[in-house]
Amino acid sequence: MNLRLLLISHAATAAMRAGRFPADDPVDARGLEEAQAARSRLPIADDATAFVSPALCARETSLALGLAARADAALADIDYGNWRGRRLSELAAHAPSALAAWTRDPDVAPHGGEPFAQVVKRIGNWLDALALHVPLESPDEPYVTADNASVGTRHVVAVTHAPVIRAAIVHVLRASPVIFCSIEIPPLTAVEMRHSGQRGWTWWPS
Repeated sequence: MNLRLLLISHAATAAMRAGRFPADDPVDARGLEEAQAARSRLPIADDATAFVSPALCARETSLALGLAARADAALADIDYGNWRGRRLSELAAHAPSALAAWTRDPDVAPHGGEPFAQVVKRIGNWLDALALHVPLESPDEPYVTADNASVGTRHVVAVTHAPVIRAAIVHVLRASPVIFCSIEIPPLTAVEMRHSGQRGWTWWPS
């Protein structure tokens, strides 16, 4: 089985523009316009199976992209604990040590929520289960691999959050989670990953 997965980060929220940690915020008006405009440029296959994070901003982005997506808790944003809704600048001023530890060590969660290393495990389990259990529905559809072999493929799209996409990249590359702060995922970024029985998961930068 061959699988093509497109991970899309949700559109911007007012909290993101204000430098606040998420608290299940909606997409703002500008973000909604950007998502609607992105609909024509994102390489979403017409027959793709769609999943979405349960968060409001992800569900609104999914609708703006014209997707009939199923919510999946594995795609939820990282749990920010008691930092939810707080400004980054506020934490930098009043809890600099905790903030520094969180940005450097993927195994710590000074906010009482979820460490980044746990997000890597969560999305890694989702990716591996997807590869094992999603059937190939279109065996007659050609898919050209790197060696020009034409095989069938299954298309999946998931609207989620930047930390989750960072975690997916870390998992697919089998990299150390300490690199997570070095990966930038802006709103409405599409990251493509592919899975084949021979090679497993691979990341295909666009």
